[in-house]
Amino acid sequence: MRHFSRRLRWQLISAVLLVSMVMFTLVAWPAPSQAQENRVDYTLTDLSNRDFSNQNLEGTSFAAAEMRDANFRGAKLRGTILTKASFLRADLTGADLSGAFSDRVTFNQANLTNVVFTDAIVSSSSFQDAIITGADFSGSIIDRYQTGQMCKYADGVNPITGVATRDSLGCR
Repeated sequence: MRHFSRRLRWQLISAVLLVSMVMFTLVAWPAPSQAQENRVDYTLTDLSNRDFSNQNLEGTSFAAAEMRDANFRGAKLRGTILTKASFLRADLTGADLSGAFSDRVTFNQANLTNVVFTDAIVSSSSFQDAIITGADFSGSIIDRYQTGQMCKYADGVNPITGVATRDSLGCR
């Protein structure tokens, strides 16, 4: 690997980690018969302006769903699949997205105040003009570029975990 540039090495390592985590998720994820029967599959649906506040949506799939201006205040979204979803201007204040798979998700202009986004995969996702005050991203895999952008305005401490947003992002 000494012939590869540092950037190429990092991309290769990131790809291997992402594939490993996806494979682990596929193996560890409960089979449909083991999953809770009350979960709705919102894959490829338009959920714009819907109210999901304080709902338990753990393990639900929102893959490629449109959730523009939706309300997820205080929602439990642990272990959700959000691939290619759009949370444009959505309110996720105080939501728990721990362990979510958030590949290529748009969180632009979303309110992520006090969100718990720990141990998640947040690859190729966008947080342009998102409010991240008090958000905890500890242990999550986030693109360096996006982390750098969020570090420019990250502040606050998460009231649930007690972790500062800047610390959870690894800001200098």
